Amino acid sequence: MEKVMNMIIRKPDPKQLLRDWQRKLRQECRNIERQIRDIQKEERNVEKAIKEAAKRNDMVSAKALAKEIVSSRRTVNRLYENKAQMNSISMHLGESVAVARTVGHLSKSAEVMKLVNNLMKAPQMAATMQEFSKEMTKAGVIEEFVNDAIDNALDSEDMEEEIEDEVDQVLTAIAGETAAELPEAVRKERIKVPAQKASTSREKESIAEGNDDEEELEEIRARLAKVRS
Repeated sequence: MEKVMNMIIRKPDPKQLLRDWQRKLRQECRNIERQIRDIQKEERNVEKAIKEAAKRNDMVSAKALAKEIVSSRRTVNRLYENKAQMNSISMHLGESVAVARTVGHLSKSAEVMKLVNNLMKAPQMAATMQEFSKEMTKAGVIEEFVNDAIDNALDSEDMEEEIEDEVDQVLTAIAGETAAELPEAVRKERIKVPAQKASTSREKESIAEGNDDEEELEEIRARLAKVRS
């Protein structure tokens, strides 16, 4: 009877599970590499826009664009970290299968569980890693756990000054002397709407140019947001 039940409820082959998981992990790594290339391509376009804004002395737009570059570079760094963690998961899974050949079944891995938990906190990886978590929990590689929420509020408050410094560095590196020669008060000020001109004709022209710049800025932000998501 036991033999019959084993034939009916056959346990998944650990080696086949490993091949399936590693294939999915490799695909996710390729997706990350493609996303990084897309972000860096858009970043080059933003750099050109910063130089053009600096040439016309529009440092408000230049600073706004520099902040987008800082955000994009931070996203790229996180994506590289995600890729490294997925490669680590693949390596540890390989070790688990090697052990399974001896003990006859997949054993729980605290390291894999930790890595999966970390990746579930990354917005870009949350859905994928939730699916991995279900499969690995079912196979007995990790235990079921509750994913902790990410506290972005504290990070955004504590990192604001550091981000401002990075924005200043990006401006100086891309816009060159135009940004470096600006008074510190101007470089450090928050982004705000440019003041209106006194002359009526000049005022209309300024508003029209400001609208065009704002539309261009929003288009650039939209493209960057799309490739970062």
